[in-house]
Amino acid sequence: MKTLITETRSNRSRADLTVLILGLASVLLVLWVALSNQWSWPGYAEMVASLPHPVAWLRWIVGDISEVAFYKHELASLGLLGGAYLAWWASKHGKAWQGFSISYGTGLWPWLVTSSLLGLMLSNLLWGWSVTAQTWQPTFAAFVSLPAAMVLMFGGGWKVAVNGAVLGALLVTPICLLIVNFVCVPLGLPVVIGNVVGMAIGSVIAFVACRRVPSLVSSDYTAPAKPAPAKPPTYGIAWGLRRVLADFSEAPFFGNELASLGLLAGVLVAYALNPISPAYGSGLVLHLLAAQALTSALGVVIWRKQWMKRGWFPTYVPLVSAVPAAVLTHGGSWTVIGSSALLGALVAPPLACAIAGRLPAHFHPYIGNVTSMALSTLMIVPLVGWLIEM
Repeated sequence: MKTLITETRSNRSRADLTVLILGLASVLLVLWVALSNQWSWPGYAEMVASLPHPVAWLRWIVGDISEVAFYKHELASLGLLGGAYLAWWASKHGKAWQGFSISYGTGLWPWLVTSSLLGLMLSNLLWGWSVTAQTWQPTFAAFVSLPAAMVLMFGGGWKVAVNGAVLGALLVTPICLLIVNFVCVPLGLPVVIGNVVGMAIGSVIAFVACRRVPSLVSSDYTAPAKPAPAKPPTYGIAWGLRRVLADFSEAPFFGNELASLGLLAGVLVAYALNPISPAYGSGLVLHLLAAQALTSALGVVIWRKQWMKRGWFPTYVPLVSAVPAAVLTHGGSWTVIGSSALLGALVAPPLACAIAGRLPAHFHPYIGNVTSMALSTLMIVPLVGWLIEM
């Protein structure tokens, strides 16, 4: 009879083997891109102009993983996944340097990232035809929305992971496409509004369906033992700095410093190789990073008591919505960075908390967060534009 120890080692070895294979594939991707471009890293415009070449398509799909932070680059994406795996491994082994326990200490990160990646691949398979050199499309949306939320709500296992991925690709992505192309583009609104509204609407439909058809998410999956709780945080300066860092990987439901370090290291390497490769070729990577870090830091300071009271507070919301949208729309001046960061920190987190607190129990609270992203972006981006014209 197979013992529990043998089974655990077998599961661990399979996970490690999967990561090793993905790591080798990532190295091959990097070499392929470099060799295809005579050891120079192509810019964003070159990538989209090369579509539907296989190298360009692969870069687009992998870049979708870091799209939520407005970086859209394969190196940032690989850094995020690499850092997240390291955080999960450290959490599994109880390492003191693991940071905030990844995916909120649920132990569900492997299923969460599996469902998110499946949703991403299905979305590109079904809707990738809409992407051209002239038209950006939100094929990334399923990676940071419904699939992960379903795993967190209903647990792991293949049924939940696959159904979450399928629903994400069939509901979230097409609704995002419709809103972006038929509302945001004609009205000149930041496309992030269409992305997050699509995530909210698609998720509401999916959670209602799961409530009415519970077999979609019923599973015999046994949750792993949760890691031992860390010492209660002191909410001091060190905690604040760690929290700001973790906010960079909060949108894909990782919320961990190591994952964020991988993301940031990847985008900085990408910027060093070619400044017009990440962030849609805008050349504004450093401005984006400064604005994102500032809005998170302000949010953590302003809402520190809420963090202490609730244990978690959505200070990451403006970091992936209103603030980068303002910088990409109005430029990287200090007026834009400072005003958007402050307004985002003041408005977006409490609005997200208020909306999430009024949702039915069978809805994941992230729906409140993305709704806040839409509303705060709609308010803040025009207001910042008015401020810089004064």
